[in-house]
Amino acid sequence: MGQSLKIAIIGDFNFSYNSHHATNLAIDHSAHFLDIEINYYWIKLNEVVKFKRQQYQEYDGYIVAPGPILNPFFLHGILKELIKIQTPVLVNGEPFSILLDVLINMYRLSSQQEKLISDNLVEGQHFEKINISPHSESFRMLYQNYSTIELTSSRFSMYPQLVHSSTEDVADIEAYNQFEDAEIISLKSHPFFVATGFSPQISSTRELPHPLFYTFFKACQIELDKVG
Repeated sequence: MGQSLKIAIIGDFNFSYNSHHATNLAIDHSAHFLDIEINYYWIKLNEVVKFKRQQYQEYDGYIVAPGPILNPFFLHGILKELIKIQTPVLVNGEPFSILLDVLINMYRLSSQQEKLISDNLVEGQHFEKINISPHSESFRMLYQNYSTIELTSSRFSMYPQLVHSSTEDVADIEAYNQFEDAEIISLKSHPFFVATGFSPQISSTRELPHPLFYTFFKACQIELDKVG
């Protein structure tokens, strides 16, 4: 076993939220599967937003946890900083739409200031099933031995003009759902920055860890080995 990973989970932890509890479990599943030690720390938004640039370098990876998001403005600023560094990032659930808004602003994807992202299309505080259709070859391989049925409490639709402008230079759409909306995106300029509209941690088990989680930790290990 090599060096242990130090992972920051950005979110206002609440044990009563299934997705928060499942995040901890999914990390443990991946650690067991990869035979590595993972130390993780939940950090509140109002604490991370005060980080200096060098403090972001203290962690080997960042998970931006599903909401509810208590302060979207704080998360907007945090995501901007995470995009600028090369540390692996995994975004799940409600923060997906905030990330899209960050990309629109950072890369000026909306010249007319028109609305480019729908409101949450899932009603109430419950999970519904979506069917993932991997678009890229790497994600088809990732889901080759894993169910494409995922659970989500948030679903957002990118309007066509955003899909067109973002996929030119900013992001790749890695998977769609059955409604033909983007469900997984990755950033072109980053070694590993993946965002999902759903919550992959919900379906992770010790016997079958979610591939998005253990692939994220493998990316963290690669980056750590580069500097270590």
